[in-house]
Amino acid sequence: MKLDGKVAVVTGGAMGNGKGIVEVFLKYGAKVIVLDYAKELEATLQEWKQKNYDVVGFQVDIRNKGLLDDIVRKVSESYPKVDILINNAGVCKLETFENMSDEMRDFHFDINIKGTWNVTKSFLPLLRKSGNASIVNLSSVTGPMVADSGEVAYATTKAALVGFTKGLAQEEVVHRIRVNAILPGYIHTPMVDKMALSSNPNNPQSVIDGIASAIPMKRLGTIYELGELAAFLASDESSYITGHEFVIDGGSTLPETLTMGA
Repeated sequence: MKLDGKVAVVTGGAMGNGKGIVEVFLKYGAKVIVLDYAKELEATLQEWKQKNYDVVGFQVDIRNKGLLDDIVRKVSESYPKVDILINNAGVCKLETFENMSDEMRDFHFDINIKGTWNVTKSFLPLLRKSGNASIVNLSSVTGPMVADSGEVAYATTKAALVGFTKGLAQEEVVHRIRVNAILPGYIHTPMVDKMALSSNPNNPQSVIDGIASAIPMKRLGTIYELGELAAFLASDESSYITGHEFVIDGGSTLPETLTMGA
């Protein structure tokens, strides 16, 4: 129960990576506050409450700083501090740089960068009250390490989150807040399924199979494997780690080529 008694905020927690993180945190005894814009939030909350987990949720667009500040005020009525913030919420829509509209560019920037900034800024006072807090930003191998065609906007935002992580880690260490980033490769989530459908509407499974075949472990990761890494970075087990990135990709960024070698 390495998160027993800790209060965690997880953005984008209703499904995908966020749901995996929330469920692992609940397993380890955390009290979880979920922020999500998705309509699936209510059903997911009911699923957890039927298991008697200590979890509450707020439906919110993280682009709206005013609404986030209102949520922080509500949260502070029940919790005098927040120990963990997981900035997981993010979007990815495939389009080439040449064809990408300013609106689609801003959609990525406003949620993936500004949304993460907004949530962190709003919850920072409660995190500082913890005296031993952890912020984990969900970046990606896409951007800092690799990229595919159509991912320019997404890659840009995820690379930016690495810079955000390092800058914030340096500033907040004096307040006993650690800040790290997770760089997932392909984790099997609804977002990946949508991207596969966009890549090949007639046979999206072939896209998933193709991704798996290029990964040394020959499979995509699970949301719970990602959750376990997030739990480690959120817990006291990582008490001497801050300002770093942690790749979880089944070795997908390991091969230098797909054809060279014995």
